[in-house]
Amino acid sequence: MIALLQRVSRARVLVENETVGSVGKGLLILLCAERGDTEKEADTLLARLLRYRIFNDDKGKMNLSVTDISGDLLLVPQFTLAADTRSGNRPSFSAAAPPETGAHLFQYLVQCARSSSFRVETGRFGAHMQVELVNEGPVTFWLQVPPPRPLDPL
Repeated sequence: MIALLQRVSRARVLVENETVGSVGKGLLILLCAERGDTEKEADTLLARLLRYRIFNDDKGKMNLSVTDISGDLLLVPQFTLAADTRSGNRPSFSAAAPPETGAHLFQYLVQCARSSSFRVETGRFGAHMQVELVNEGPVTFWLQVPPPRPLDPL
């Protein structure tokens, strides 16, 4: 699974001019499931996201996680993170999980995040969304938990 996380002072997602998710200080996380991803990769990615130290401590060093600051999470599905842009003028999305798998893993990760006592808001899977944010820093990181590799034949 792939996550593009941005440290924000506020962010929101709109669908058809209606706000469907809005947060204050915390993380805006764009999420993408790749072919072969399972709930195991979602669990690993969420654990990293919650512990990733990208918020400043009292000395201005990035030593605090979203957990440490009791920040908010805005989770937004974005299959385009799996784009292969190595050649040509049009990206390929063959590495993205099929929509049914992507939707399941997105909802699974959302439910796990909500069970961790965070304020969790979301975008809407499959919808055309507008995302507004104020990125603090700016601070943006790409995290990836690769899908398991197929076993090599003996």
